[in-house]
Amino acid sequence: MANKKTHFENRGFTLAEALAALAIAVMIMITAVGIYMGVRRAETAINKRLQSGFLAMEVLQRIAEDIDRVAVSDSDITMTINNKLELGGYKSARLIIENKIYDKENKPQVFEKIVWQSRFDPDANGLVIYRSHSGYTLEDKMLDSPKEKYEAERYIPLCDGVTVFSIEAVSDGNTMVGDWQKPQLPPAVKISLSFTPMQQDLLGNPVVPEELVKTRTVAVDRFRTTSYQFVAIDFNDANSINDFNDANDVNNVNLPDVNSR
Repeated sequence: MANKKTHFENRGFTLAEALAALAIAVMIMITAVGIYMGVRRAETAINKRLQSGFLAMEVLQRIAEDIDRVAVSDSDITMTINNKLELGGYKSARLIIENKIYDKENKPQVFEKIVWQSRFDPDANGLVIYRSHSGYTLEDKMLDSPKEKYEAERYIPLCDGVTVFSIEAVSDGNTMVGDWQKPQLPPAVKISLSFTPMQQDLLGNPVVPEELVKTRTVAVDRFRTTSYQFVAIDFNDANSINDFNDANDVNNVNLPDVNSR
């Protein structure tokens, strides 16, 4: 009897118990990995959204700085704006700011030229924004001959994955003009930019919601002299306004005479 009791006390796990413990351990591990991957996906989505917002504001700030520095009404400056709809419903635009000078033969020469434009790239899942900075100010004076156009005017890609890149000229107050080719500068420029993926509206068209588009309105030559005129307006005396307490009491409604029937 003693030998049987000792054998019973030293007995290990059975195969069924080991398999059950292993299955429980695997289930716990799968749950833990699922929770971890969910947290990682949420973190990646939040970081991507924050980075896209910061990148959009940085690009808008860079365009605003170029406009503030180059677009001055006292110089011979021209601004050209074009917009178009790319394949897939992407809004694309091009902004050209050009400053010209005249040589000794009174011929116009490009002193400085800045180009912001976007182009659809299927490998980038949207638009790619390029910036070009060229002109006489960037020429190397030690060279025997000026640079070729393809050498001086290089388009540098700044960001990709853009879904909305729109530039509009503000004319006559709140009027937006998508194409501006006038010799004079517009009063202001509205720039719209978004990295949000395309969504479908009720008609199935690819769009980006307006609330997810970053916009910035930049005043062109904000130090320019603005003509204005004071207009004298004769305001009525506030004390001469009719007293509203003298109005007819709404409770005094003429009721029909029942006895007259």
